[in-house]
Amino acid sequence: MQKTIQFGTDGWRAIIAEDFTVENVQRVAWATGQWLIKQPELAQRIVIGYDCRFGGPLFARRAAEVFSALGIRVDLSESFVTTPMVSLAVRQLRAGLGVVITASHNPPEYNGFKLKGAFGGPLLPEQVKEVEALIPEHVPDMAPQPGLISIADLETLYVSNVRQNFNLKAIGAKSPTLAYNPMFGAGQRVLPRLLPDVALFNARHNPLFEGIAPEPILRNLQDFVEWLRDNPEIQSALVTDGDADRIALFSSGGRFVDSHHIILLLIHYLAHYRGLKGRVVTAFSTTDRVKKICAHYGLPHTRVQIGFKYIAGYFLQEDVLLGGEESGGIAVKGHIPERDGIWMGLTLWEFMATTGKTLDELIGEVYAITGPFAYDRLDLRLDAAQKAVIMGHFSARPAYVLGRQVASWEDLDGLKCHFADGSWLMVRASGTEPVIRVYAESHTAEEVQKLLNDFRHTYQV
Repeated sequence: MQKTIQFGTDGWRAIIAEDFTVENVQRVAWATGQWLIKQPELAQRIVIGYDCRFGGPLFARRAAEVFSALGIRVDLSESFVTTPMVSLAVRQLRAGLGVVITASHNPPEYNGFKLKGAFGGPLLPEQVKEVEALIPEHVPDMAPQPGLISIADLETLYVSNVRQNFNLKAIGAKSPTLAYNPMFGAGQRVLPRLLPDVALFNARHNPLFEGIAPEPILRNLQDFVEWLRDNPEIQSALVTDGDADRIALFSSGGRFVDSHHIILLLIHYLAHYRGLKGRVVTAFSTTDRVKKICAHYGLPHTRVQIGFKYIAGYFLQEDVLLGGEESGGIAVKGHIPERDGIWMGLTLWEFMATTGKTLDELIGEVYAITGPFAYDRLDLRLDAAQKAVIMGHFSARPAYVLGRQVASWEDLDGLKCHFADGSWLMVRASGTEPVIRVYAESHTAEEVQKLLNDFRHTYQV
């Protein structure tokens, strides 16, 4: 019996050569192709890209061969690309689906398989389940059909779209004060094409990412922080993850700007400075300060489960200004309904360039609306017994957590307890990794660290 393949919050991911094998990629590709064939309203055409991880070209080529054997036309990327480049190409080339061979921010031993809809964003949850249900134990022998696989320059398509939508001249004037760290990932070529004078860090091909998962969170970026402190001329630095759909920022002096602050900055810029309207859709683990800034600007706000696929559907149904996640995946009006770290970074750099203000000054404008706050997260790899204890305790919704009285509980996706002083703590089992995530927000960084340290001490993890 073959092992069952299941999609998590953002695609199927597995350890290379253990479960992520050519045979299993063929199984998922066959199911994907069969699903598309069953959708006569969609073009029988699939765009395929891959990131910088080990085996990307091999896995992408094999998926392309399976699709061509099923009679589906394929546009296969000529080299590694970001996930948003594939999503954009799906829409521009009028394809029925997109596939990205990527494990995004996961550790280097992983690879993965993401599905993109014809609209240019993550395939919707109910459709992913339909694909998953079609995965066979074995794929029959099939020969690729000649003439159905074309090589495509997806990066140039993306670059052309950026040049049509941004004031690169204004941003370029600030280039000597800007830096970019792609974390050895797929964004490493595109930003130098757009802004040649931006300083670069870890912008080279290294499938092992120097042993650090390419996730743009502070603990993974300590070498970059030191570099920024040694280069005080840098006023703002952009970081993207392995497939460049997630973002983090630094302000001057190597001060970390997390995704919650980025989401608030983008809402402030789009609503106040550009006069745009629309619904704001955020994941359950995102800061509650989004409610305050949406109320301030009269914007409707909706919270959804964790996973950008739950956000993408709103872009198809109504006018959405911004959709964002705690993990740094953010989409905005005027672009594809897809997370795009480079696009968000350019938007904020354009914000700085056109206002003449620093990132810290713009954060100050946000704080005038929401009040200051801090946030952090623990990712805990625990055994089954430890997980059961923690999740069992939170599931019981006790009146006190970590010695603090709980004001209210929420359980949209994970378990979140709110305390009377406005701080909160949340636990959730990851949908793509064998971890429990612990999220905390409070008024200061010191208060956040006390919450997380008290959690570690209480549960001895």
